[in-house]
Amino acid sequence: MRVNMSALQPLVRRGSAKIIKDDTVCNHVVAEATKIAAAYQSHNIDNKVVVAPGQVPVTATRGAELKLSPLSSYDTMGSGTLLERCLRDILKVIKPLGGDLTARYTTISDLRTVVGSIDSLKGATVEPFGSFVSNLYTKWGDLDISIEVPCDSLVSSTDKTNKQNFLREIRKVLRRRGLVRDLRLFLHARVPILIFESNIHNISCDISISNLLCQIKSRLFFWITGIDERFRDMVLLIKEWAKSQQINDPKNGTLNSHSLCLLVIFHFQTCEPPILPPLREIYEGNIADNLTGARVIAERAIQDTCSANIERFKTNSFRNVNRSSLSELVVSFFRKYSNLNMLASEYAICTYTGQWEHRSTSTKWTNDYPLFIEDPFEHADNTARTVSMSELGRICEVFNEAYQGLVSSDHDRTSLICSLVRHPISTKIISPHSNPGLFSGASTRYCPGQFRGGAARYRPLSDALPPSQNQFNNMQTESDEATIIAIRRELAQLMLKANTRNKPRSVR
Repeated sequence: MRVNMSALQPLVRRGSAKIIKDDTVCNHVVAEATKIAAAYQSHNIDNKVVVAPGQVPVTATRGAELKLSPLSSYDTMGSGTLLERCLRDILKVIKPLGGDLTARYTTISDLRTVVGSIDSLKGATVEPFGSFVSNLYTKWGDLDISIEVPCDSLVSSTDKTNKQNFLREIRKVLRRRGLVRDLRLFLHARVPILIFESNIHNISCDISISNLLCQIKSRLFFWITGIDERFRDMVLLIKEWAKSQQINDPKNGTLNSHSLCLLVIFHFQTCEPPILPPLREIYEGNIADNLTGARVIAERAIQDTCSANIERFKTNSFRNVNRSSLSELVVSFFRKYSNLNMLASEYAICTYTGQWEHRSTSTKWTNDYPLFIEDPFEHADNTARTVSMSELGRICEVFNEAYQGLVSSDHDRTSLICSLVRHPISTKIISPHSNPGLFSGASTRYCPGQFRGGAARYRPLSDALPPSQNQFNNMQTESDEATIIAIRRELAQLMLKANTRNKPRSVR
């Protein structure tokens, strides 16, 4: 980290002139400021160790092995406590309640009645998957359902043409019964789906045929939520934030929800100490290849393996436990991915190994995509294949803006919440009386400079490092702006002490 001390001293003198008149005291504050800045500049980069503010040393010999530690000093600054409260308030609103669960089960039951009335689908089962099964859904989350076509006792292998025909028949019956609205059929999608919204519960449903692999993936995510409760909270918060920033829309070149979940997993794997293990330690192998033969036996083998490995990880008394608060994890999450586009051209995000993997090491990590997030359960699949180059730049921009906003001191509860959720949700959390102008119908989508008064973005602190080192250190270091904010905080405390020390005593 590089701080221009010659530029800092006049800044300190100008800032302190209003408070401290004594030159001796002013010189003392400048001297102390120099020490503070030096402390923030303590990056021992010798190709072996990188030490960042609030972090423990991490190896830097291989970029793919870099671990980003939580901001250990974040809560001590005061804003961490405010952010923590805001995050908890958001979770209270977006987490589903018993009625939301019942509504989904009722919708599934209605669909079972519909499928049971179709002759060509006699014996087929209606099985939910996705965020509902993994317990990573919000009150407004979609409901993913797979119609499993009977195939004796074997794993179903329905071809695409038959899937299209089954979906046409389901659409016909749904229209006739008038149970749903906004029916849309995507026959030529990679996975043919039927989308509709239930009339009774207003739940959006995505129907696919013989999608057992996605069911297994959903269960794996559910088992992972049992490792650490912070994982579920993070996923819910990040998904809501991504929707508020309009970057959770694969149809328009941004991230799907599966990719967002994997980004959270990768973040938890690369914290210091890690919260989650590499997923190969939960299930080694390619699940997509192992779902063959008798369905019951294949599913049981996967479940038993995952259950044993998760229990082994949780009961390992020798592993260091990460005790970062949710607010610390959220801030470091945005910091980690704010320069994602700089890495994406050369590296793939691999939750299977828990590391950045160079694309050249495997033919499966093709350069045809701007961003590659490997599916840990179907290794050849890129879950971020929908992300376009132009949208990747915007995704990184909103990550960076979120990080800069959260570490800024220029925010309050209202602005924090409005930067993290959509407008209809913010109105459920914040009283309209706290800021009447906020609820006038204007969009509350987080905009660049919202917390910083439109200040220009500072260049990354690691610009002076060699390019090969820059890419990884950009993910590990604070920005100039965040550093100056931290320095100013400490300077303000020094100035206050100095001013108090030199204040004339009142004469009684």
